[in-house]
Amino acid sequence: MNLRLMRNIGIMAHIDAGKTTTTERILFYTGKSHRIGEVDDGEAIMDWMEQEQERGITIQSAATTTYWKRDPADREAYQITIIDTPGHVDFTAEVERSLRVLDGAVAILDAVKGVEPQTETVWRQAERYQVPCIGYVNKMDRAGADFYQVLDSVKEKLGIETIALQIPLGSENAFEGIIDLITMEEIRFDESEQALRSPLGAEWEAPAKEWREKLVDTLSGVSDAVTEKYLAGEELEAPLLQRELRAAVLARKLLPVLAGASRRNMGVQPLIDAIVDYLPAPDEVKPAAGHHVKKEEDIAVPCDPQGLPLGLVFKIQNDREAGSLCYVRMYSGALKSGSAVYNIGKRRRERVNRILRMHSNKSEPLDSLSAGDIGVVIGMKLAQTGDTIGSEGWPVLLDKMRFPQPVISVSLEPRTISEGEKLKEILEILAKEDPTFTARENEETGQLIISGMGELHLDVLVTKILKDYKLSARAGNPQVTYRESVSKTVEREEHFSRTVAGKENTAGLSLKVEPLPRGSGNRYSCTAKNKSVPEEIACAIERGIEGALASGIALGYPCIDVGVTVTAIDYSEQSGSEFAFEACASMGFDNAARVAGPVLLEPIMAVDLFSPKESVGDVISLVTQRGGQVLSMDSKAGGDQIRASAPMEKMFGFMTALRSVSQGRAAFTMEFSHFEKRPVPHGVT
Repeated sequence: MNLRLMRNIGIMAHIDAGKTTTTERILFYTGKSHRIGEVDDGEAIMDWMEQEQERGITIQSAATTTYWKRDPADREAYQITIIDTPGHVDFTAEVERSLRVLDGAVAILDAVKGVEPQTETVWRQAERYQVPCIGYVNKMDRAGADFYQVLDSVKEKLGIETIALQIPLGSENAFEGIIDLITMEEIRFDESEQALRSPLGAEWEAPAKEWREKLVDTLSGVSDAVTEKYLAGEELEAPLLQRELRAAVLARKLLPVLAGASRRNMGVQPLIDAIVDYLPAPDEVKPAAGHHVKKEEDIAVPCDPQGLPLGLVFKIQNDREAGSLCYVRMYSGALKSGSAVYNIGKRRRERVNRILRMHSNKSEPLDSLSAGDIGVVIGMKLAQTGDTIGSEGWPVLLDKMRFPQPVISVSLEPRTISEGEKLKEILEILAKEDPTFTARENEETGQLIISGMGELHLDVLVTKILKDYKLSARAGNPQVTYRESVSKTVEREEHFSRTVAGKENTAGLSLKVEPLPRGSGNRYSCTAKNKSVPEEIACAIERGIEGALASGIALGYPCIDVGVTVTAIDYSEQSGSEFAFEACASMGFDNAARVAGPVLLEPIMAVDLFSPKESVGDVISLVTQRGGQVLSMDSKAGGDQIRASAPMEKMFGFMTALRSVSQGRAAFTMEFSHFEKRPVPHGVT
């Protein structure tokens, strides 16, 4: 496959902006599906999970590959691999891992609500991975739709210069189609849903010329070629504008914006053309960043199908018959079906039994997977999300993905002992699939505790356990997952001595425990100068510290933002053992942390609410009653958008209370913001 004819794109937006609806139309018009699946009817092809169909939301990112000819006369079609991502903040990991491997993205914006909270979240994720984007203002046929207000909203909230490639022919009930500002033509959509182009009508000439001037003016700000021709008074031809626009999009200098109403099948074909015209091919984006394990240096990995194989496992999905489906993006070389592959991080060889190209939950077999392509590998048993696969001759690790920590937990109690063992196996599978899901056993109560990103996230997982795996277990009430930290710097010497099976085991070390700035994570270092200490002893000390950080200080919650430095190691060849040093390090940290001013940290959530104007007072009152702080308020066409922060502990059941005070018309989203100090309960030292 010619790399220049490939596009790997994601569809991203706030919940209910029309991501899946738009994707379904793209599949229909490209001939991948023969009917349009509707989200409202529970028949969307990309929302194939039973829970997605019942709830009417996307939970898992679904991948599909389709083909599109920019012109029917073209000999070769473009291959477009699309990943439809969830819009709900509880499933942010699905968006994160999708954006990590995509070359471009379509940001879908609601014509009535403009830039919404989750739009900003996914935009920041796209910025982190430098993903070029185009914008699509959907729902132009809805009451209150305002294309131009959305453009202003994008500039203000996303901080990027917008450039309208189209303007709408009317809006709300009068929305008839779009004006293409590049070719200066009207595009309407007839009953056969074809995009019909016609010359500009007299009544549309003035606004079209005004916005064409704005397009040229904006583009000239980033393109010398356009500026020179414009100042010379020469004709600006469509191919020149498209070429310079493409360069600006690849450099993330401009966001081209299109308009449409996907539900009414209007504006989708021009959107597919824009994907092909302005989003990059795999070899047009910046080379992937890698770290050569043996040379210990950072290197760039160019997209070369002839190079040594290197790919990233960005998602694991369990299949009852096939086992682990490993979604892989290849960055260099090729993988062949039936060959061996090397897991670079785990330093283990694995077998590639089969390679598939996915179409939602269906698939077709492939002989190989080349650089720039995305597919599914079956047969790898050890691979996890974020693993790099390649060859032993070129041990390069690709940058791992970073996922937020879970902040909410529930207990799960199986009804029988045999079901308890089965439940543990299921939780292992789910934790492998979802990096933001964790499961642990409470040592004191023996309860299984599962943690996730929010109430909806855990509700989906519990439903999956009970219905998909047909397990009868009882779920407890949601609990907040707190964290612990220290507030003072303490230095301590620790000694350990124990006789096991007639052999003496001794260890000694000095360490320093100190608080780190909030949000910086834990940091371990060893400055001890004792060169006679073997590597396995040093590793045992690090394991002991990591285990102690995970076990907490006073209340058993994991520690965050703690710096631990081992300053001296007292090692004896006769009696020093890994077991002794691991235990000594753990005890040393526990004893030092208990006198280092332990503090309890609670998760603070960023809350975004949309309320009708008549209910705003009651909604704000509800937030403040729950210990929240209102940070800002924006007035919009359909109501007011309120931004607030509130402790997670007080937000349980908030949806029910919000519906009550707003007659069911207000909506909110909530995502983790930061941890904040909370007084340690009385009696805990």
